[in-house]
Amino acid sequence: MFLIKVPHQGAEEVSSESQAGVDAARAKTRQALNTFGSEADPKNTLEQDQQAAYKIEGTDAVGQVASKQLRTQAIAVTVAALIGMLLFIAFRFEWTYGAAAVIAVFHTVLVTLGLFSIFQIEINLTVIAALLTLVGFDVNDSIVIFDRIRENRKLYRRMNLYDVTNLSINQTLSRTVITSGLVFLSVVSLVLLGGETLRPFSLALLMGIVFGTYDTIAVAGPLMVWWERRLAASERAAAAKAGVPASRNSARTERARDTTTKPSRAALAREQK
Repeated sequence: MFLIKVPHQGAEEVSSESQAGVDAARAKTRQALNTFGSEADPKNTLEQDQQAAYKIEGTDAVGQVASKQLRTQAIAVTVAALIGMLLFIAFRFEWTYGAAAVIAVFHTVLVTLGLFSIFQIEINLTVIAALLTLVGFDVNDSIVIFDRIRENRKLYRRMNLYDVTNLSINQTLSRTVITSGLVFLSVVSLVLLGGETLRPFSLALLMGIVFGTYDTIAVAGPLMVWWERRLAASERAAAAKAGVPASRNSARTERARDTTTKPSRAALAREQK
């Protein structure tokens, strides 16, 4: 089964979505498909009519006004969800954590939409619902890693931020892979057995879970580390320019030590146990 998109036919207002425009588009599609053979009898299936080459299952019309409203509402809902996640994570942790998580989630949504555009898959309300589901799913995984980072920064104070983040990601890696793997298997069953109605929804989840897991592990944490180090470097430079002693530097500089600082052997020994 294939989805064929035809521009609105006729000179009347698109907002009216008149039946004349729908019939004109249907006739144009039928004329193009007749080059492959005759159309099946509407009362029979394509398998029952052996002489037919195709059958038009249905026709839907979406006007410009409706499509623009759908696009605007979808963008507004997605942006509102991202802003809400940013504010929550910034309040619960720090704003750099929230910014890193939101950028990672935005990358997941952008890649999923890009794949839909490449493969010419229709984006409807079920796809928007899937994208919002991905936003919550990916942010939840990022919060788990960030919470472990915060705990490990208190336990291993002699470790630099890079090592703490790397340790935290490794500690939560099994949880992330198992959770994403189980959801992935469920979504695969939806793709194979869910039918045409759920196919766009399940495909969006399938693509988003794969890239979302990658963004959670390899984008959110490293991006937060990079951001913290940039802020720490700028604060050190400002403090040096103002002549402030190093002992009075900010707490962020202390948290984002240079990579030359080695982790505590006792801390590593405790972790290995």
